[in-house]
Amino acid sequence: MAKLKLAKGELKRQRDALRQYLRYLPTLQLKKQQLQMEILQLLAVLEEKKQAQTAKINQIHSWAGLLIDGGVNLRPAVKPKEIVTTLKNIAGVDLSLFNSVEFAFFEYDLFIAPLWLDTAIEELRKLVSLRQERKFLEKGIEILRQELRTTTQRVNLFEKVKIPEASEAIRAIKIFLGDQMTNAVGRSKIAKRKIQTQELLEVAV
Repeated sequence: MAKLKLAKGELKRQRDALRQYLRYLPTLQLKKQQLQMEILQLLAVLEEKKQAQTAKINQIHSWAGLLIDGGVNLRPAVKPKEIVTTLKNIAGVDLSLFNSVEFAFFEYDLFIAPLWLDTAIEELRKLVSLRQERKFLEKGIEILRQELRTTTQRVNLFEKVKIPEASEAIRAIKIFLGDQMTNAVGRSKIAKRKIQTQELLEVAV
């Protein structure tokens, strides 16, 4: 902390600063709470998606051998063409949230392809969608956690540094100015007494 100026101008500056800190602190605290709640919600959704992905993988494993035995290459069918997202503002932070995956049209010969091919494509596309959604959730959580760290640092700065410093500065300046005023009053009384004494001497002479 810089050397404190013990003056009325500095007292006003410190009071203004303290009012500003006290006004902004509740907003920062509310933002911190919102971020914490949102992160918890996203973590819960992420856990659901992880479980759904695991279940889907286990389900696909039960018939994945058909793809190998049939020599069918479904990579073009399950390759994402476009990821559709929506923008959401959470406590002042813009996040891209997963909406859906669009896949390119996959054409195949209905007479040659096995009967289970449509179902296989559909299930594999669901798995790809789950993976994409997980990526967006994980990225969103990391962004919110970074914002939470920054917000928490600001809250701590205000609560533990700025507000105590301003309060202490105000107290020190008020004490100093109070002492100055007391000394000034004392000097004024002494001066007045001297003047009165001088006047009495002059009258006596």
